[in-house]
Amino acid sequence: MSMRRPLGLILIALGAFFLTLAPLVRFYVADKVVRAPLNRYQQTRLEAPNASYFDTASFKSRKGVTLVAENTVRGDVRANNGNDDIAVWDSSTEISDKATGKQIEIQGYRIAFDRRTSELVNCCGVHVGGDTSVKMSGYGLLFPLADVHKRDYPFFDMTTRRELPMRFEGEEQVQGIDTYRFVQQVPLTKSAKVDFKVPGGMLGLGKTSKAQKVDRYFTATITEWVDPRTGVPVKHRQNIRSTIQTPDGRGSMTVAAADLVTVDKDQRKLADMADGYALQIALARIWGPIAAVLVGLVLLGIGVAVGVAAGRRTPPAAMKAPRRSDGRFGDVPAGPTPPR
Repeated sequence: MSMRRPLGLILIALGAFFLTLAPLVRFYVADKVVRAPLNRYQQTRLEAPNASYFDTASFKSRKGVTLVAENTVRGDVRANNGNDDIAVWDSSTEISDKATGKQIEIQGYRIAFDRRTSELVNCCGVHVGGDTSVKMSGYGLLFPLADVHKRDYPFFDMTTRRELPMRFEGEEQVQGIDTYRFVQQVPLTKSAKVDFKVPGGMLGLGKTSKAQKVDRYFTATITEWVDPRTGVPVKHRQNIRSTIQTPDGRGSMTVAAADLVTVDKDQRKLADMADGYALQIALARIWGPIAAVLVGLVLLGIGVAVGVAAGRRTPPAAMKAPRRSDGRFGDVPAGPTPPR
C-alpha cells in the first residue's frame, strides 16, 4: 500500500514528460533533421543515344553517337563560413563520346542554398564556370524539402544564367516512387561569344562564302521527376541543342544535339536515397510525435489508476469483545438474574 502512491506519481510525471516531448520532436527535432546535408556526395550518369556533336579536332560533325554525361555533386562543408543554415555544393559535368571516350565539354558551377527551404543564396564563392559575378535566384539542384506541391517553381538555369519556371505537368511512377513531373523550357538564348570565325560553307551560306563571325546559342527542355515526400529528383532528362549562328541569323550550324536521361542504375540509387530521407522525415514529423503522445497517455492513465487505488481505504474488520463467564459480551451490564 505504501509504495503505490509514489509509483503512481512517478508514472504520471513520466506521462507528462512524453506528452511534452511530442511537440518538441515535431517542431524542434524535425527542424534539425529535415535539412539538406552539408557533406553531400553524389555521382550520376546520363546517356543520350543517337546524338550528334561537332568535333573541333577533326572539324567534322559526328552523328548517331552516344553521348555520356557524368555528373558529380560534392558538398563543401568549410565554404559556409560556419553558418550551419547554408549548404554549399559544387557540381561538375563531363560530357564525352561513349565509343571513343573523347571529352567534348566540361561544365561546372557552385551553388549555396538554405538547407531548410532549398532556395539559392548568393554567398560563399558561388559561380558558373568560374564567373563569380553571376547572381542566382530561385532553386538550384533541389526542390523544397518534404514540401513539394503541384505548382510551378522558379529554377535557375546555369547555361543561360537566368531564372525560368519549372512547371508541374503531372504524376508518374519512377522506380516504385510516385513522383511529380516538372518541365522547364529554356528558350533559344545566346550563351557565349565565339572568338574565331567559321567558314561560310559550314554555316550553310555556300562554299564560296567568306568566314563569318558567330555567337553560340542554347535551347533545352529539362524534365525532373521529383519525390514529393523529400524534394529529391529521382530521374533527370535534358534535351539540349547548342548551335552557332551569324549575328544576322542567316547562317547556323548545330554544335551539339542530345537527349540525356539518367541511366536506370542511378535512378534506382536515387530512389533508394529518397526512400531513406522519407523515412527520416516521417519519423521526425509523424511517427515520433505520435509515439510520444501514445506512450505519454498510457503512462498517465496507469499512473492515475495506481494513485486512485492507493487512495482507497479498506474498512477494518469488526473487533469481537471477549466473552464473559455469564455468556454476555464485553462490558454490557448483566441485569437481574431471572428466577429459577
